[in-house]
Amino acid sequence: MSPFTGSVHAAERWEHIRVTEDDGTVTVTLDRPGKLNALTFEAYADLRDLLAELSRTKRARALVLGGEGRGFCSGGDVDEIIGATLSMDTGQLLDFNRMTGQVVRALREAPFPVVAAVHGVAAGAGAVLALAADFRVADPTARFAFLFTRVGLSGGDMGAAYLLPRVVGLGHATRILMLGEPVRAAEAERIGLISQLADEGGVHEAADGLARRLADGPALAHAQTKALLTAELDMPLAAAVEMDAATQALLMNSEDYAEFHAAFGEKRSPKWQGK
Repeated sequence: MSPFTGSVHAAERWEHIRVTEDDGTVTVTLDRPGKLNALTFEAYADLRDLLAELSRTKRARALVLGGEGRGFCSGGDVDEIIGATLSMDTGQLLDFNRMTGQVVRALREAPFPVVAAVHGVAAGAGAVLALAADFRVADPTARFAFLFTRVGLSGGDMGAAYLLPRVVGLGHATRILMLGEPVRAAEAERIGLISQLADEGGVHEAADGLARRLADGPALAHAQTKALLTAELDMPLAAAVEMDAATQALLMNSEDYAEFHAAFGEKRSPKWQGK
């Protein structure tokens, strides 16, 4: 996302998600606990627009995505989204589905690491939002449920059929997306769907700690590592190695690279600037 803007101004307030910022760490909380943080059209749009703004303004060096109350996110609101889509024509449905995909793309393409803090249910679109994060920190209550086939839709919603096999392998992804059965924390950790298993009740503290570690680290190196991980998923080796070489040549001209060498010589920790 280019930092250059025209008439667009940063949003002063986000009405459908809760956003806090603390020295480079942004925490985004899905805040409808009475409905297990079910998503609405407006919540999707706020997530899409917030991620674009943070990418453009470079205010974030790490982002935590979590949910208020008993769970992470139960997916699309049954009345406000599923019920509403029954009366939409094909063009409107395509616009809606493209918007949900734009949120996933924004999570994957953001130039900062995203940590999903998962407790309780992460179902449907909620499971895909967690999947699209770079790290999934979860506690033993977490359960992931890709429920799309259970409602008569393709299991490959919002990029799930692209992302999930790359995280857990094709065999596990086929079973999970076809059957729509919940994947509980122990199995999710075993197959690699969870990056870090926290103590029960400690998921937000663990996710915040990981985000702080990332935010205090070399932001430019993190951004380029994430970009290469995404870009090289479908590249042949020769193209990937060439992209790695070009990226490293650019980073070797960075202030952070020189700072590491200076810090090493002075026997101190580097002061990363993300430049």
